[in-house]
Amino acid sequence: MEVLSYVLHRWLLHGPLWKMHRTHHDPAHGHGDGLEWNDLFAVAWGALSVGLIWAGRADPLASTAFPLGVGIAVYGVLYFVLHDLYAHGRLGPRKTGVPAAQAIKRAHGRHHQSLSKDGQEPYGLFLFPPSMGRRFERKRDRPPR
Repeated sequence: MEVLSYVLHRWLLHGPLWKMHRTHHDPAHGHGDGLEWNDLFAVAWGALSVGLIWAGRADPLASTAFPLGVGIAVYGVLYFVLHDLYAHGRLGPRKTGVPAAQAIKRAHGRHHQSLSKDGQEPYGLFLFPPSMGRRFERKRDRPPR
């Protein structure tokens, strides 16, 4: 799922669907303060997951739809917890002492370092170069020169 997520995020969300996805990148939109147009992507993935699980419910062990639906659901829950709740502090700020979660939050912060739709690596949430998980100063947090 992470590879698919990377591809869709980089070439669709930061491409033809940027107008909707930009609501997630724009701090003026108020991260954590209500819904964003970008949230419709989560609704679409949730609907796809439920549909696949439903389609494979008669014989889940022989079905390809059922495990695909479960995989999308599991990835979606992990994404919601680590991305929305922890990295963006939706529904209130969260702290953790788990080094992997902290690295994910720092790497994702690099993705949000500017409002440009281009050149915003890493596009994945869980797979990124180790250097991107280290502490850094975001461009938009630096004092003006």
